[in-house]
Amino acid sequence: MSEPVHKFAHDAMATTFELFLATEDETYAASTAQQAWTLLDSLEDKLSRFRPHSDISILNRLESGESVRLSIEAFDCLKLAFEISTQTGGAFDVSLATVMDQIRNDKGEVQFADPDVLDAAFAEKRKGLYLLSVEDLTVYCQQAGAGIDLGGIGKGYALDQMADYLEDWELPRALLHSGGSTVLALDPPQGAEGWKVGFGEETGREPVWMAREAMSGSGKAMKGAHVLDPRSARPAGTETRTWARAPSAALADALSTAFMVLSPEEVDAYCREHPGVTAYL
Repeated sequence: MSEPVHKFAHDAMATTFELFLATEDETYAASTAQQAWTLLDSLEDKLSRFRPHSDISILNRLESGESVRLSIEAFDCLKLAFEISTQTGGAFDVSLATVMDQIRNDKGEVQFADPDVLDAAFAEKRKGLYLLSVEDLTVYCQQAGAGIDLGGIGKGYALDQMADYLEDWELPRALLHSGGSTVLALDPPQGAEGWKVGFGEETGREPVWMAREAMSGSGKAMKGAHVLDPRSARPAGTETRTWARAPSAALADALSTAFMVLSPEEVDAYCREHPGVTAYL
């Protein structure tokens, strides 16, 4: 008989996170899950640009020539985001905050503006330049104009951090997800070949079994036509829904957005260069 799996949920980052912990000790699982939620809340306080005193909000208020030292977590997430941006040729971009503010209505809903407005917003954004110093975790604003929004990678990064915490406390048989959009599978329950992860019945895709990997989905059908191509300053017009399967949740989270923007040929080339990554278009 397989061991029991205990489910815990917590609201953060504008969605509901869930933990599935496989263990006989439900009391220990509940206590550890509660500490994981505390960690999640602290990460949101550092990563969310909508929290006035977060690291990212402070960064976004920098004027040209100013700098700020970030927390380890905020710096690590930002550095990873910049690295993925380079890998994808700019298809993934976390410096679109000022652009997104231009195309949201009063309710916060994304409503794309006309091309002239988008061009003007991107022209201002492209003036901005941040330089990162790994030695002292400092970000220097060489020129203001851009704004950082870690929404395309922050949830995945949080899942990775919580997974590390669970392993430190000897609960490695776990599945974590952020609102169902990004899933991180650790070791499966005893006797199982993996955690069963689905794509949604409407897709017609068969579920997959996962262990020690992550998968994330992004798409117009799930969130509306919300994905901008940072390279063209226009809404992404290729796929309606994409998934990325990768070694970490942060990478899968970012790539599912990038794959919405990249052509199928570009996605294929990326996966060939990164053997641990699989795309579903």
